[in-house]
Amino acid sequence: MVIDPGADAAKIVEQCQGLTVRHLCCTHGHRNHATAKEEVKLAVGGETALSLIDAKAYLRSADHYLNDGDRLPFGDFELEVISTPGHSPGSLCFKVGNHLFTGDTLLQGNLGRTDLPDVDVSRQLVSVLSRLLTFPENTVIYPGHGATTTVGQERRENVAVEMLRQAG
Repeated sequence: MVIDPGADAAKIVEQCQGLTVRHLCCTHGHRNHATAKEEVKLAVGGETALSLIDAKAYLRSADHYLNDGDRLPFGDFELEVISTPGHSPGSLCFKVGNHLFTGDTLLQGNLGRTDLPDVDVSRQLVSVLSRLLTFPENTVIYPGHGATTTVGQERRENVAVEMLRQAG
């Protein structure tokens, strides 16, 4: 499983040596999360996947278009697709066991970039609060940028969540 093959295809391919790659999944269609998917696929195999909404919005193709609740098996694991619109119209997060891959929907301490023209901050906050921070406190979050965190830490320390609390 490769998540967000956005750049440095050679590095991704090197890290996949000796592994069987079944899926290359993008959390959203922004170039820094999806550009290298075809080059990586040619080198290591697997099928590309992202949301149809983002495929249309960013003119990206994929072997499969993912929907909320889809499950992709790999090895002894299963990836669960969680729809989290806001950072992009079709943003997705992926849950594998107690691990949550959030792309740019949720970063340590804040939301992903909110200054882009297609970002809907209100939807992004709703996604974070209703779809992500509902998982157990010890769920580990792997954002698309920056350090890992946990659901519990984000409930307590996330700037956007705190601002929402204060607003009321």
